[in-house]
Amino acid sequence: MKKRYFLPILAGLLFSCQSPPKKTGEFALLPLPQEFEIVGTSDFNCANVNHYFNAADQWLPVFDDQLKSLRETDDRSEADIVLDVDTTMVLKPEGYTLAITGDKISITGKDKKGLFYGLMSLSQLMEDACEQNANLPLIKITDFPELAYRAIHLDVKHHLEKTEYYYKLIDKLARYKVNGIIAEMEDKLGYQRQPKVASADALSIQEWKDISTYAETRFIDFSPLIQGLGHASYILKHPEYHALRDTPESDWAFNPLDPKTYEVQFDLYRDAMEATPNGKYLHVGGDEVHTTGRNSGKSALELQLLWLGQVSEFAEKHHRIPIFWDDMPLKQADVYRPMFQPELSQKEVDSIWQLNEHKLTAFLDQFPKNCIYMRWNYSAPEAIGNTKAMEWFRSHGLEVMGATAGQTRWTLMPQEESNMEAIKTFAVNAIESGTGGLLLTLWDDDSPHFELYKRGIVAFSEYTWSGHKRNKEKIKAAYRQREFSHALADTAYAFIDDLERPVTFWKNALLKGDKRNFLATMDHPLEDGVIDLPDINVSGEWTEKYQQRLVEAERLLKSTDSIARKINEMKTMAVRNVYTLDIYDQVNKVVGFSPKTLLALQELDQADNPTKRREAIQRLQALQNEFATIRENLESVYSKVRILHKPENYILDQDHHHHMANQSVNFDWQFRAESLFFEKLSKHLENAIYIENADQLSK
Repeated sequence: MKKRYFLPILAGLLFSCQSPPKKTGEFALLPLPQEFEIVGTSDFNCANVNHYFNAADQWLPVFDDQLKSLRETDDRSEADIVLDVDTTMVLKPEGYTLAITGDKISITGKDKKGLFYGLMSLSQLMEDACEQNANLPLIKITDFPELAYRAIHLDVKHHLEKTEYYYKLIDKLARYKVNGIIAEMEDKLGYQRQPKVASADALSIQEWKDISTYAETRFIDFSPLIQGLGHASYILKHPEYHALRDTPESDWAFNPLDPKTYEVQFDLYRDAMEATPNGKYLHVGGDEVHTTGRNSGKSALELQLLWLGQVSEFAEKHHRIPIFWDDMPLKQADVYRPMFQPELSQKEVDSIWQLNEHKLTAFLDQFPKNCIYMRWNYSAPEAIGNTKAMEWFRSHGLEVMGATAGQTRWTLMPQEESNMEAIKTFAVNAIESGTGGLLLTLWDDDSPHFELYKRGIVAFSEYTWSGHKRNKEKIKAAYRQREFSHALADTAYAFIDDLERPVTFWKNALLKGDKRNFLATMDHPLEDGVIDLPDINVSGEWTEKYQQRLVEAERLLKSTDSIARKINEMKTMAVRNVYTLDIYDQVNKVVGFSPKTLLALQELDQADNPTKRREAIQRLQALQNEFATIRENLESVYSKVRILHKPENYILDQDHHHHMANQSVNFDWQFRAESLFFEKLSKHLENAIYIENADQLSK
């Protein structure tokens, strides 16, 4: 009988032959191991990997779903898997070796984390073997991470998911060897010391503690980010805290000279630390803020460092390492601009620093030495100015860490290939410079569904663990295989990048320019925000005015139709995570609607007789009903894991940065542009019908 050979390949091929094939294809583990060698096919398959022997001093990491059916044996000779920890191995911390031989699967960790990560790699190998009904490879893996701290940002300031979602997310992150979460809680923690700050739907301290403990068992450090100094609207919007505002009219920033500021912030920190008892860090925020100190005469930089010194001292007393966004001192010293100008030469950057560096060094003694200065750069980490800033911190004995992004201010879904190029660049720079770690920020400002962040998380996992060993297309293929099925790894099923242009077009397709984020605060959004509509008395004028937009609409409508067919086919083939495809499907339907609407407006504009005008009007009226169904379906799918509505008594803040997700207590913010468009259209069509009827009567 012929043996079915398994290879964990991106193309998802199965081999049936009597000797191992010479070509092994692409390796689909995520992240890619540092070293691996496949020499053939073992006799192990899904059915005969059943028992493990624990040689690791009676300690074992948790097993994931793929391995949970394994049973322990006390007889090493009868075990299929032998698990061990060997601290003498010449590997970086968290490293491991995994070997599948003729009669044994051996996993040895450099430490407990290494053993766990070895099991996560075996889990992926087993997943492929079971899915393909094939045998595991004869393989030897030697593996370790390039960066010690590989964390993602969980931003829940504008909405929460259902609690069970966070547990599943932690499992997924652990499987991809992510070892940190920075949870930006704002008012989604049920504070006990300052209860007014907590939203009515906030998770309790105990609920967050349970999530944190669950993460710890999977070697994920779960630490809080409690915004302070600036980004304080979630606190200062409440009348009880108005006296603590730096500027009385603005809820944005605390007064750093008021002792009560620290009483409030420290109370929030205490509750957050109780909710994350195993966390190593306390992220204190501190970005995007310029305080006046109520005309104290102190500069903004002095005030920033005064605040940072006090919160860093508090963190140290409570055995936490403070993390601080580093942008404001750099901006206040006029060395910020070069970090986002990759076109500047080394000479130009050096010149700017030579001119302004003294503004920083004058206050060097006030920079806390126990703080990590987090250098965030989401678009140009390769800029010489970015590297220069990080070098300045290090050269003055200050610890620095990087922050990249998988989601910034993109609507509906991440763009630019999930920002993979910027993630790769920052990760490689961090590895080469000896930086201790990197954070993947995932901002909730415009609140896409979290499932759509997963590809960026996968890329982050790859680059921070392995460095740049695989190109983007291979990582995307590995993402499709790991997340959906080996059968979907092929580039024929690569639709996510194709969806970017329709999403970008959708944002302002029915508007006058880039207005979607600003509609909520416009005095006359129908007139100033929503696109002009055809004048039925002047045929063709509207079409001429919007010709370029209409050409793009026609092209993108074909694109969204093609994407829909591809997603539907993938749903029938996927063996896991169909829900992610459901989310993409809903996004595609939403963005496909705007081109369809524009082309219907063109029909009205070009209608040259009453019959055609009536048909065009009926078409537009039907589209309004169609959109109501699209919205209902999207909300139904999203709400399977996501809480769409804030509590009825929720107080919206001043929304200084025009975050769409911060502009209504219900889910109306997502569809405000479409709602206003149809309001304007209804009035326009009523007028058009009136004119049409009047013309008929006159005849």
